[in-house]
Amino acid sequence: MKIKLFSTLILLISFSFSALAQDKVPNIQLKDLVGNMIDAGEIDNDGKPMIISFWATWCKPCIRELNAVNDVYIDWVEETGVKLVAISVDDSRNSARVKPFITSQGWEYEVYIDENQELKRALNVNNIPHTFLIDGEGNIVWQHNGYIPGDEDHLYELITLLANGQSIEGVE
Repeated sequence: MKIKLFSTLILLISFSFSALAQDKVPNIQLKDLVGNMIDAGEIDNDGKPMIISFWATWCKPCIRELNAVNDVYIDWVEETGVKLVAISVDDSRNSARVKPFITSQGWEYEVYIDENQELKRALNVNNIPHTFLIDGEGNIVWQHNGYIPGDEDHLYELITLLANGQSIEGVE
């Protein structure tokens, strides 16, 4: 009886964790910088890799990461076709700051606002910055939490592999 109960418990736990893990970006509404609603699940990059970066205007590591990528972003786009989508988790009290902040930084990324943090919760983002790499079929193939200088170099290595049709499985 104990073995049967234990096996059932293990099975339930494994199903719970697999239900939490997303393999695609879910269909959750986000706001663009002019207030229009868009479906996060429909953001794509025509079969090329895509980066989704969760950030906030008050998050210093987020800003450092997005500035570091911004410095090389044009080259990345030309070489791999990658697109970066920055998703602000600033709440409704701070969301009015996002557009002027983006303008002052000179970022040319697509930027959306997750005011209610629904997408953040759906993708189990606990801390920011949190970066996801999406392959050409829309699958989440890699994610990273936090930022230290040089992380962008590893991200570019992964993007290059994906852009060349290679797997990133097993790449640290």
